[in-house]
Formats: sequence, C-alpha cells, structure tokens
Amino acid sequence: WLSPVIPALRKPKVGELLNCPSSTWIQFQDSCYIFLQEAIKVESLEDVRNQCTDHGADMISIHNEEENAFILDTLKKQWKGPDDILLGMFYDTDDASFKWFDNSNMTFDKWTDQDNDEDLVDTCAFLHIKTGEWKKGNCEVSSVEGTLCKTASKYDRRYNHILISALVIASTVILTVLGAIIWFLYKKHSDSRFTTVFSTAPQSPYNEDCVLVVGEENEYPVQFD
Repeated sequence: WLSPVIPALRKPKVGELLNCPSSTWIQFQDSCYIFLQEAIKVESLEDVRNQCTDHGADMISIHNEEENAFILDTLKKQWKGPDDILLGMFYDTDDASFKWFDNSNMTFDKWTDQDNDEDLVDTCAFLHIKTGEWKKGNCEVSSVEGTLCKTASKYDRRYNHILISALVIASTVILTVLGAIIWFLYKKHSDSRFTTVFSTAPQSPYNEDCVLVVGEENEYPVQFD
C-alpha cells in the first residue's frame, strides 16, 4: 500500500503566530491547531471534546485535501501512538449522515473503501496517520493517546465579528426606514379619510340667505280678517 504524496508545507512566519492563541499552536489557512499528546481515560466522546473545549477549541474538522495533508504531516512529526486518531465527527442517526462537532459543513471526505450497508449507530471517524485516509470506528472508546484540536484564527474571528456587526447595523437601518415609510403611509391614509368624511357630511337644505329671508318674512306676520 502506497502512502499519498504529501506536499511540502511552508513554515509559518513569526507574525502569523500572533493570530493563534499562543506559540504552541500552529496556523494553517484561517485556522489554528494544537495537538494534545496526553493519554487520558474517557467514559464518552464528550470527555475527548472537553480536552479541546478547555482550550477554546473543538475536535478537528477537515474541509479539503490540503488541510488533510497538513494535519497528516504534522502528526507524522509528533504522533507516537496508534495509527488512528479520532476526528471531530459523529454519525447523526436523525439525518443519516456524518457531521462535524464544530457544526461546520461536510465539504470533503477521504473514506477508505468500506461497506456502506454497515450499521453506523455510535460510529465515529478516525484518521489513519500512515495513509491519510479516514476510517469508521466505534465511538465508545475507553482511552485516547492524544487529541487534535482546531479553532478559528484571531483574524478570522475578528472578521466574523465585524461582519456580524455590519449585518446588525444594516438590519437596524432597514427596519427604521421601513417603519418610517409605514408611518408615513398610515398618516397619509388617515388624513385622506378625515377629509373624505368631512366633505360628505350632510348639509342643511337652506343656506344663510334663505334663513335670513325667512326670518325677515316672519317679522311682519300677515293677518287675515
């Protein structure tokens, strides 16, 4: 079995490390990675995730061939445990599909040829560090030799924060303008209705001149013999 060719990866510049939580993290593209090589006993997969969430991150998710190669190259230099390491993935029985724990989209996979008709309940994914391929395995592990964690770089988080703020401001402006338009149309409709009601009010059959004439005629009543 031949391992895939791993492209040479450039060493991050010193300035780039500032985008990650500390110098113990490694930056690649818009994410930061840390490998926690610590053997721990676990009762569930959440215990493994807690290793990452305690560092403000989550278990690893992989979204393209370059990222998969980067992780594989990093593990080859540091990993001294079994050939397989847990990925941050689980099988969702409700949707009958695999999902990442960090809620990112499933845009890439590198599964080995396995039977698609197998029972996938309590199934997780493992990265085979010698081939870079993914394998399905049982989530019920009792111990792990290490955990690979990932988080967005500070630049990426700052960009997302700015984008969200801009969307909130734009939404507020749009709602304000719509409210002003609705109020203007409401007032215009109300004024128009008032004018219509006033103009259609019942009028007296006599005008002021008629009333005056009638009054003058009644001032000198005609007497009949």
